[in-house]
Parts: sequence; C-alpha cells; structure tokens
Amino acid sequence: MPPSPATRSSIMRLMNASRHVACPCHTCSGGSGNAVGGLLHNFRKFATPVDIPSKEYAFEIAAANLRFGDGVAREVGMDFKNMKARKVGLFTDPNLVNLYPVRTAIQALEAEGVPYEVFDRVAVEPTDKSWEDAIAWSRTHDISHFLAVGGGSVMDTAKAANLFTVYKDADLYDFINTPVGKGLPITQTLRPLVAIPTTAGTGSETTGTAILDIPSLNFKTGIANRALRPILGVVDTYSTDSCPREVHISAGLDVLFHALESYTAIPYSERSPRPTNPKFRPAYQGSNPISDVFSMWALRETITNLPRVSKNQDDRDAKRQMLLASTFAGIGFGSAGVHLAHGMSYPISGLNKTGPKFKMPGYAVSHPIIPHGISVALTGPAVFRFTAPSSPDRHKEVLALFRGISQTDDSIARLSNADVGPALYEAIAEFLDSLGVPRGLKKVGYTSADISRLVDGTIPQRRVLDLAPGIGDVAGEDGREHLTSILEGSLEY
Repeated sequence: MPPSPATRSSIMRLMNASRHVACPCHTCSGGSGNAVGGLLHNFRKFATPVDIPSKEYAFEIAAANLRFGDGVAREVGMDFKNMKARKVGLFTDPNLVNLYPVRTAIQALEAEGVPYEVFDRVAVEPTDKSWEDAIAWSRTHDISHFLAVGGGSVMDTAKAANLFTVYKDADLYDFINTPVGKGLPITQTLRPLVAIPTTAGTGSETTGTAILDIPSLNFKTGIANRALRPILGVVDTYSTDSCPREVHISAGLDVLFHALESYTAIPYSERSPRPTNPKFRPAYQGSNPISDVFSMWALRETITNLPRVSKNQDDRDAKRQMLLASTFAGIGFGSAGVHLAHGMSYPISGLNKTGPKFKMPGYAVSHPIIPHGISVALTGPAVFRFTAPSSPDRHKEVLALFRGISQTDDSIARLSNADVGPALYEAIAEFLDSLGVPRGLKKVGYTSADISRLVDGTIPQRRVLDLAPGIGDVAGEDGREHLTSILEGSLEY
C-alpha cells in the first residue's frame, strides 16, 4: 500500500525542526547550510513528491499621505473642494461633535461651500451593530467623500462605511479577516477618505486596518486591506487638547505596543507561504528594515513623552511628540504588523462586556469598557518575557530604551540571553506602574477560571498570531500552550 502524501503541516514541522536545530534564534543565519542539507535529506524520505512551501522574499510599505502641524484641520475644506466632493460624510462620536476638532472641520467645509452631512453615532470601541448602523446611514445618504474626525473607533467605522457603501450588497463577514469571516479581496476603488485623529494612539490615519468587537463571539477582529487606507491623514496638534488624562494614557499605550510588537514581529522573510501574486501580499508582513526605523523612533518618543503627558496634559511639546509617535508607529506596524499583546487584547476587551464588566474610570461611556490600550498593556510584561529568546539583541535594545541608557552600557551588554526576558518584564511593568495601569488581569475582574475562554478568543486572531515569534515561525504551532502560559502570567504582577 503506497504511503499517504505528506501533509503541509508535517512538511513545515520538518522545515522548522531543521532550521531550529541549526539555530533557535529566528534572526540568525548561522548554520544554514547544514539546515538545508538536513531538510533535503528528510524530504527524500517521502515517497510522494511534494512542493516545498516557499518563504516570502519581499515586503511592501504603504501609508497614507500625511499633513502635520498646528491648526491644519482648517485646511480640509480646501482639500475636499480640490477633490470636487459632491457630498462629504463627516463621521464622529457624540463626545466630539461639539468640540474643537469637529467644529473646525465643519467651519472648513462651510467656508469652501462643500456640502456635508454629519454622522455622530460612532460608538467608542465599535461593535458589529454600530458598524451596521453607520453603513446603513452611509448607503442611504449619497456620500461621495468621507471625513473621519476622531480616534481609532471613528476612523475604523468610517473605513467600514466607505467599504460597504461601494460594496452595497456585501455582507459584513465577506471582508472580515479569516477565519472569522471570508476575508475577500477588495477589488473595487473605494471613495476618498480623509482622517483627522483626535487621539495620539491608533495610527489609523496611516493604515488599512479597521477593528470591531463582535459581542456574540466575545472578541474583536477586523478587516485589514490597503484599500481601506485614508488618502490623507491630517494630524492637527490641537486636536488632542480635549482628551482626558485616561484617554491620553490608553491611546499612548497603543502607540507603545504598536512599536514594540512591530519591532519584534517575525522578520518578513520568515513568513510562509509566499503569495502567488503581489496583490495577495497581506497588509501585515513581519518586521522589515523600513518599519524598524519608524517603530524604534516611535518607541523612544513614547517612553519619553507619555509619562510627561500623564503628569501634565498641558505639556504641548510632549503631546506633539506623542502625535508624531502615533503616526510613526502606524507606518511601522502598518507593514510589519502586531502580534501577541494585540491578539490577546481582543478577547480581553470583548469578554468584559459579559464577564467582569469592568468600566475604566475617566471614560464617558455608560457600558463596561477596558479601553484598547489598557487591554493591550495588561499582557505586555509577560508577552515580551516570552518573545525575548527569539531575538535577544532586539529585546536588549528595547530594554535599554526603557532604562534610559545606552545598549552598550555594561548592565545591558553583559546581560545573558536567558536574562533578557525577565529584565524586560520588570522594565515594562515599572513603566506601566508609573502610568497607573491596572496591575494585571485580576485588577480588571478576570480570574484563572477565565483563561481558557481568553485563549479561545485569541486563537482565531491568525493575522497577528502568525507574526508572533515562537508561534508564527514554528510550523504547526497554533499557540494555545504559550497563550495559556502568557495569560496566566498576566493575572497579576
């Protein structure tokens, strides 16, 4: 009886085993000759010919055009007039509709005689239902151009409304990322979208990503496609002046972990299989030389300036630098992607609505909420203790930034690879303490009994888990065992 054909997972396990026998560090190329030889030897054992999965060999950088400066929101009326906009759909939330950013945008549109209508029902931490409300509104209001004025929730909702206004008959799940949705490609040209961020956090003005919560599934997911990217991000330094301290902190933590995760994601060349056509190359591709520059600059500025904003919301220089950091981090993770802390944040936020029902102080909402940046930070120390062995030198660079010293300092240079993870765990925990972040999952109401559900909610987040060191670069590894350990280590610290 002939042997069964080799499965893809068995092939990938062989590839991984041969690579890691040579060197366990995904950034090291040493010993590659022996690894290839061993791999070919193992493939010869198969009686049935197989195709060796090909690794990625290229990366792409795509970001919105950006305008940065004091009061630049006053120019958007001219932008839309230049684009000959027939009717602008201005998306915002109820908390912003009467504040400087929206007032300025409306004045700019009216000054240029640009027709517009306002949708001000965007939900903070949007759900499938709130997206459907915005989509239905947009489909019936003959919108030719979109303007998002708000934080990530507003910008992501406007992206979704734009997409489903063009795809009038599509179902929400047609474009939501697999395996939750179908993840269909976007082949039609969307309408022009301009984004004015009002928080220094998500970087959504630079990316093609839109995130939503699906309460029935108890986790978040989203749509990631370059076609969603705004054509222009207008970063007005006055637009974050109305943020409460807690919003500044949560948004800033999102910047911090965008930068940390994109810098430590598996290298783009470790992704497999290579796309059969450039149009199938994903938005999140793994760390690369260009994203590294943006991510590290954003990380350095955030570590320096977020504590300053936390202590003094009138510190204009610090707020300005945080807006720049947010934008830089958006460009970095917009191509490199994020991984574990973000992947686990989605069920942490989602399960809260029916589980702990924690409500973060300082947020003007009536429903339970663990703000996105907080939900990401809760697992941060444990995540980077886990990822440190994958690339000790990169994690030493990060550790040096948190400690405010040079990487050549003896305390960093002499640190053994085995000690990098624990040291970075402590450094991140101390930084979060200085901002008053809850010390672990127990502080927001989760217990050890919730771990399995949180893991179940993380497993479907393949677009980010597949970029996680120790998971995305290990064939056949779904991450369940590691996720359980990280979440257990995040209950308290």
